[in-house]
Amino acid sequence: MPTLEHNALVEMFREHPELAPHWLATLFRLEVPPHTSVGVVESSLDQLLPVEFRADLVLELRDASGALVLAIVIEVQRDMDPDKKFSWPTYVTVVRARKRCGTVVLVIAPDAGVAAWAAENIDLGLGLGHVEPLVLGPAVVPEITDPADAEKDAELAVLSAVAHGNGPSGLTVVKAALVALGRLDQEHAMVYFQVIWSGLREPMRRALEALVMERQIEDEARFPFVRELMDRIKLASLREGELKGLREGKLEGKRDTLLRLLARADIALTESESARIQACTDIATLDRWIDNVLAAKNAAEVLS
Repeated sequence: MPTLEHNALVEMFREHPELAPHWLATLFRLEVPPHTSVGVVESSLDQLLPVEFRADLVLELRDASGALVLAIVIEVQRDMDPDKKFSWPTYVTVVRARKRCGTVVLVIAPDAGVAAWAAENIDLGLGLGHVEPLVLGPAVVPEITDPADAEKDAELAVLSAVAHGNGPSGLTVVKAALVALGRLDQEHAMVYFQVIWSGLREPMRRALEALVMERQIEDEARFPFVRELMDRIKLASLREGELKGLREGKLEGKRDTLLRLLARADIALTESESARIQACTDIATLDRWIDNVLAAKNAAEVLS
């Protein structure tokens, strides 16, 4: 199931498709064909491929005459997925055959390990051909620490914060990104902030929270939503923890009731049966086992 962070990165390219060819040229140093427009055409790929082979987004670059000069398949990858090594070549060959133009896969992978895995050449067979995904990860995305640079390219600053936010310069990179978010409308800024926040590990989250609470981030007045959203995230986390605690307490109560009834019925449990009860996390199942005790003669009948 795609996460908010995954969808937000896809939407970044849907709303600003020109970012893809721009970054291919500036970050990968590739010679992107001259073009005058970049369009989103992911629905065309949906018609070409079965559901299990649908990409996140497909972009078309066209020249002044309207001729198609390049197709870019966008994939956001936050985890290693062996199936992608088979689907990515499919994207390239099918789109290339249908569109009659060069086609590349651009993978957005903020995690260094996932990025390295995604960047591996995909052998098509017997070493006679391969597909080389272009991966926008920590090795390619620059560490943007200057707020002025971040303001020039807010989306790249967001990717920089996601890719490098937990590194040695992480706090400086995140602070620069927050200044860049101050130039965006509040809706986009809040979504991008949540993308950044979700990628930060706990020590960096605490450091950022301390800066916000102490009002040590430059131009805080330009993005007052940061404190508000951080409070929302913490509240949601607390509520989730409370719900989890309540559920665990209810499960423990059910297990205790079941064990007491078994003891009163003088039904002995083997080590594996006892472990099965302790491992059960389904309340309905525990309720069924409790009901079974009254008519059961042994543990096997109870846990049926």
